[in-house]
Amino acid sequence: MRRCSRTGCTELAVATLTYVYADSTAVVGPLATQAEPHSYDLCTKHAHRLTAPRGWEVVRFEGEFAPPQPSNDDLTALAEAVREAGRVDRPVDVAPTTGTGRRGHLRVLPGPVED
Repeated sequence: MRRCSRTGCTELAVATLTYVYADSTAVVGPLATQAEPHSYDLCTKHAHRLTAPRGWEVVRFEGEFAPPQPSNDDLTALAEAVREAGRVDRPVDVAPTTGTGRRGHLRVLPGPVED
């Protein structure tokens, strides 16, 4: 479950806000299936109260925003696991720097033995 992107709000997100800069439009629609870096998740209150800058248009979903239903879909679980494994802020196990080891995508190879 994702939370509202507005600072200080702890409500569950039910809508996604996306800006279309080329058209000076803010689009508020149903919650996207996954969080995107250039969109914002909003709770019901913030989705209905959103205003746009002067000269911009707000396009809002006409129906009621509903919280997403939990899914037991195996494909969704797999996608979440892949996303989690690819996170940049995830700690990486550090392999020993002697011998042959792996560290991330780099491999440490032993050098020539000197007498």
